[in-house]
Amino acid sequence: MVERLDLTFAALADPTRRAMLASLALGERSVGELAAPHAMSFAGAAKHVGVLERAGLVERRKAGRQQLCRLKAERLREADEWLRQWERFWLSTLDRLEAIIVEDQEK
Repeated sequence: MVERLDLTFAALADPTRRAMLASLALGERSVGELAAPHAMSFAGAAKHVGVLERAGLVERRKAGRQQLCRLKAERLREADEWLRQWERFWLSTLDRLEAIIVEDQEK
């Protein structure tokens, strides 16, 4: 799972790929449609899609001459679950800090 998380977070590190995922959250798109808002070539967009595919975030299929992509959200859920453990850690840490501050103010 750690290797999958590494691939997921590496893919999400790029703003273009995050924008592509946001577009795919609305439905299936061609690689050309994913490239259009970024003023990039088909080849450039295909490289980004390849990174997303290797991370397991996107599935690509051929339909005639088009390459269509769809979001595979399972890996995002795995990343969310991993991040939630740190959310719990920080919330408990902040709760302890708040208790110390309140105690200090009451003195």
